[in-house]
Amino acid sequence: MKYLIAEDEIDLQQSIVTYLERDGNLCEVASNFEEASEKAYLYDYDVIILDINLVSGSGLDILRSLKKEHKDVGVIIISANNSLTDKLEGLDLGADDYITKPFHLAELNARINAILRRGKYGGNDLIEFNEIKIDTRSRTVFIDGNAIVLTKKEYDLLVFFVSNKGRVLSKEMIAEHLWGDNSDLLNNFDFIYVHINNLRKKLTAEGAKYIKTAYGSGYKFIGD
Repeated sequence: MKYLIAEDEIDLQQSIVTYLERDGNLCEVASNFEEASEKAYLYDYDVIILDINLVSGSGLDILRSLKKEHKDVGVIIISANNSLTDKLEGLDLGADDYITKPFHLAELNARINAILRRGKYGGNDLIEFNEIKIDTRSRTVFIDGNAIVLTKKEYDLLVFFVSNKGRVLSKEMIAEHLWGDNSDLLNNFDFIYVHINNLRKKLTAEGAKYIKTAYGSGYKFIGD
């Protein structure tokens, strides 16, 4: 999964990143209002962890913009304020959850997983597409009941494809999803081709021929 941690308390920000990355997630960070606004607008995330009281602006204004742009992203508001007014305002604006500082990282992680289950997977930890089953808790993939071995990038790529089935994904979108901020450092998209080709071979070997090339545009995951 890909997360944006919009938090100006650097120690807390990095603690969240370290905790979430232990499970193989990709985390980007923003340390002020302007940086958080820009990233939330430009890039796609599965969940944004959004501090209300960012330096130079309110996280609630970013939440308003996300909803105005109809961004499909889960949002957890975090704040030092245990104010009922702030909590209700955040939830009324469309936040999926609200957690007050200080909090245990395990609790934050549990709330993130609950949002992912509700929003993307219909309340389940299991993603299914025809004969493909993805267990998001154990990060394992089965095709017709047989487990297949994927690298971390191949697994992240498959989840990204299945979560966006039927949608053309450009090479830039895939690179940004897999490498986040580091995608700007890539000189070309050869790495993407390698991961897509390897994933395609493993799926095709099991009869799952769903990765299609959208010539001149990118790739699409779609049934025949």
